[in-house]
Amino acid sequence: MGGPPAAPQLSGRFFTIGLVAAWYSSNIGVLLLNKYLLSNYGFKYPIFLTMCHMTACSLFSYVAIAWLRVVPMQTVRSRIQLLKISALSLVFCGSVVSGNVSLRYLPVSFNQAVGATTPFFTAVFAYLMTVKREAWITYVTLIPVVTGVIIASGGEPSFHLFGFIVCVAATAARALKSVLQGILLSSEGEKLNSMNLLLYMAPIAVVLLLPATLIMEENVVGVTLALAREDIKIVWYLLFNSALAYFVNLTNFLVTKHTSALTLQVLGNAKGAVAVVVSILIFKNPVSVTGMLGYSMTVIGVILYSEAKKRNK
Repeated sequence: MGGPPAAPQLSGRFFTIGLVAAWYSSNIGVLLLNKYLLSNYGFKYPIFLTMCHMTACSLFSYVAIAWLRVVPMQTVRSRIQLLKISALSLVFCGSVVSGNVSLRYLPVSFNQAVGATTPFFTAVFAYLMTVKREAWITYVTLIPVVTGVIIASGGEPSFHLFGFIVCVAATAARALKSVLQGILLSSEGEKLNSMNLLLYMAPIAVVLLLPATLIMEENVVGVTLALAREDIKIVWYLLFNSALAYFVNLTNFLVTKHTSALTLQVLGNAKGAVAVVVSILIFKNPVSVTGMLGYSMTVIGVILYSEAKKRNK
């Protein structure tokens, strides 16, 4: 008799689809809103924007864990563990700030093409920093990942060298954070789930970003307040954008929890492609056939890479 269990299964599937949809829309939403604020709206303060994101992540993480108990609270056990989290937070800040800076100069489509090379940097850092070596075929699959971006760069009508360098730095920092996280928080007593890690990393990030904002983006608060007097929408944009930045992390965690890390990887590859299409439709930035071919090649390389890693597990 196989009747009743179908209903929970179905509702479970709808829940997962809903989660994935929330993850997609929040991810792409933050990206497009960052782009709109930093280049179209003319809010030229990427460090301050990142600080707003981290402030929201600090507050929402606390509410989600301490009050709503989305996940059990994990405590920091030692000063050394706190130092490790601070180091991760520094790298994390670097990656988010660089990513936001690059959005001032590059279209979202190209930003995503460069971002797709994360597995290449992850493999490089893992090779340099841990003794773990992948099978040679895994490294071979990284050739189209990098070649695709080189082709896309050549065919990008809105190519900007500084934007490109900063975008590569952001991608490398993102990969470095994931490798460092695996090394630093690998012992049983120190393992933190991503929600708890964010709870401790975000406030440290705010502390690190505050002096950077004050030194590098002087009078940003004055400018923002002046903007708000002229157009109150900027306040709502910043608040919504910051809340969305936390939601990206929350849905990321939930999708991983309810599916698997590999599913997340596959969905992530597709998300980049969706973001590219949506951004071209919204911002109408020019794209070339060469650029699209290069980007497609990178995505195919990333898919082959995750397949090769799965096979050689």
